[in-house]
Amino acid sequence: MNTNQVDPFSDTRRGASFICCPPCAVCRSSPVYSLLSTVYPLILLLAVCMTLTAQEPHLINARMSTRSAAGGLTTAFRAVQAGESGPTWIGYAVPVVPGNRQMCCDMSVGDFSDNGCGRCQLEDRRGTSDAVAVTDKCVKLESPPYFLVLYRTAARQVTKIRTFSPDCELDAGGLPFVWLTEVRPTESVAWLATLVNADKEDAQGDGDGDDGHLSNAALTAIALHGDESAERTLESFASAGQPERCREKAAFWLGAARGWPGYEALRRLVTNDASDRFREKAVFALYVSKEPEAVDTIISVAHHDPASHVRGQALFWLAQKAGKRAEATITEAIENDPETDVKKKAVFALSQLPKDEGVPLLIQVARTNHNPAVRKQAMFWLGQSQDPRALAFFEQVLLH
Repeated sequence: MNTNQVDPFSDTRRGASFICCPPCAVCRSSPVYSLLSTVYPLILLLAVCMTLTAQEPHLINARMSTRSAAGGLTTAFRAVQAGESGPTWIGYAVPVVPGNRQMCCDMSVGDFSDNGCGRCQLEDRRGTSDAVAVTDKCVKLESPPYFLVLYRTAARQVTKIRTFSPDCELDAGGLPFVWLTEVRPTESVAWLATLVNADKEDAQGDGDGDDGHLSNAALTAIALHGDESAERTLESFASAGQPERCREKAAFWLGAARGWPGYEALRRLVTNDASDRFREKAVFALYVSKEPEAVDTIISVAHHDPASHVRGQALFWLAQKAGKRAEATITEAIENDPETDVKKKAVFALSQLPKDEGVPLLIQVARTNHNPAVRKQAMFWLGQSQDPRALAFFEQVLLH
């Protein structure tokens, strides 16, 4: 680094905000300016080094080495695989999607802050690679802006993918652990997508014996990337023509992790997709979305989807999510939907509402609905509620 070319008063590289005034002749002649011209580049270098060091995993029992992926992640990854004949862990850090997300040893991922600490054994005593928690959890007030993506390779094939919060201490079981630096998030998403596609091909060749664990883990890792390419990739895996298992997993993560862009993708899919089964799964993905507009889309599905079981599923998740907003849609389905099965599912949806809302509506349906199958369903769920108002209603019916 050439310190003579660095202006500490006006440098704006990498978003630095040290601009105070144009460096006039008076400033440049100041001893303070001369000192900062020498020290500031060193401060920048130290900050970069501290950032790179902070992203490295907390490893024990590992034969660790570091390599650069500046020339491309796929190239660097393949080079590591070619040089390692036995089981090896390969990992790197990439930005994480916004949210208080902690990932711990049991592969749980979510918006919570009481996981992610402790020691995780990447290799158990039998020599397999299931991560096992062995110490207590702790509370983190704020999630780090990045997460770790780890791959276990054997015989030059990826056999496991794991995601961890950087505060986990990882026990590699004495295996080689290659840490890749300078990984671009877009390249990471693209690399994981190739593993999803490879796993799909293996599943087609092996028949029903493959459980899709590798593609599921890869889709999870894609969803957690703080990069716009993740939305596009997930939507492509949720599109028509992909295997159903892959579509459902991708749709789930669009709702669970990708915010507004994920919701928009799901809205298009649930409106236009030809597969009844997939639209049913997409409704659940809308349910887990935190976007307020997701409720409106579920209501629209409950009204207009051509498949009765999809409308019924929408009513169920609507009851779980919307509370008061669900009442009108559910009661309208009981009165007006042409399919008795949908009416019965709507009655069940009423039973899922808070009791102060659901029980009076169930009593009204049991008392006034013209369809005997619907009245019977309402009576059944009233009996399951064990609510005093239901008991009083039964007494009234029996006495009169």
